[in-house]
Amino acid sequence: MSDLLAEAKAELYRADPDDFMSRRAELVARAREAGDAAAAKQIGALRKPTRSAWVVNRLVRADPEVTTRLAGLAAELRDAGPSMDGGRIRELTAARARLVDELTRQAFDDLPAPPAAVREEVTATLDAALADPEVAANLGTLVRAAHWAGFGLAVPISGPIPGGAPAQAPPAAKTPKPAPAEPSAERERRHREKIMEAERAVAEADRAADAANAAEQHLADTVRRLEAELRRRGGDPEGVDGTIDWSRTLSVDDYEPPRYESNEDRRPRAVDFFRRIG
Repeated sequence: MSDLLAEAKAELYRADPDDFMSRRAELVARAREAGDAAAAKQIGALRKPTRSAWVVNRLVRADPEVTTRLAGLAAELRDAGPSMDGGRIRELTAARARLVDELTRQAFDDLPAPPAAVREEVTATLDAALADPEVAANLGTLVRAAHWAGFGLAVPISGPIPGGAPAQAPPAAKTPKPAPAEPSAERERRHREKIMEAERAVAEADRAADAANAAEQHLADTVRRLEAELRRRGGDPEGVDGTIDWSRTLSVDDYEPPRYESNEDRRPRAVDFFRRIG
C-alpha cells in the first residue's frame, strides 16, 4: 500500500462521514498531482462509512489498544471453545460482555448522545470483531456495522457443559395449519344471503305487528259496542243475567291491551343485527 493511500484511509475513516465525499475528491486530486495514478484510483474507490461504522473506526484509530484487547480476548475465546471447560467459558463470556460494554462507552465519550440504533450497531460490531477474524481485520476502515450471526469464533452454548447443567434445546413450536381461505365470491354470496334473510325476518315481524295492532283495535271497538249494548239492555231479562253487578265488572276504559313493538322500537335491534353480520 502506498503512503498516499494509507494516509487517505487514515484521514477519511477518522473524519466525520459528512465530509467524506468532498475530502476524498481532494485526496484523489492530490494523488494525481503527485503522479500516482494507481493510488488516485484506489482512493477514489474508497467507500463512505455509515455513522456507526465511523464511530468504531474512530475509536480504533484514536486508541490502538482497542484492537489489541479485542484480539487478546478473541484468542482466549477460541482456545477455550474446544476444551468445553464450563467454568472457563462462563468466565470468558462475562469478560466478553464487559469489554464490549466498556469499549462502546469509550467510543461515545466525546460525542453527542447517539440514537439507540447507532449505539446498538456499535456494540454489535465490537462483539462481531471478537468472533469474526474478517471483521477484526477491517477495524479502522469499516464501511458498515457488522453483526455476528452465530458462526466463527463462538463460545459453544449448546450441549452439556462440564461443571454446569446440561443445556436443553427448547421444544419446536408447532405451527398450526392455516385454514383455507374462503373465495371472495363465495364470501360475498353468503354475506348477501344473510342480509336478505334478515330483511325478510324484519318484514315478517312488521306484518305480524301490523296484524296484531289491527286485531287489537277491532277487539277494543267490539268490546265498547257490546258494553254499551249490555248497559242499555241491563233491565231486560232476555238481554243479560240480572244477577251481574255491573259496578264490579271491568270497563273497556280499564282494559290495558298488550303492547306490540312499533317499527321505531324494532329499528335499533335490526341495525345492530346488520352490524353483527356485516
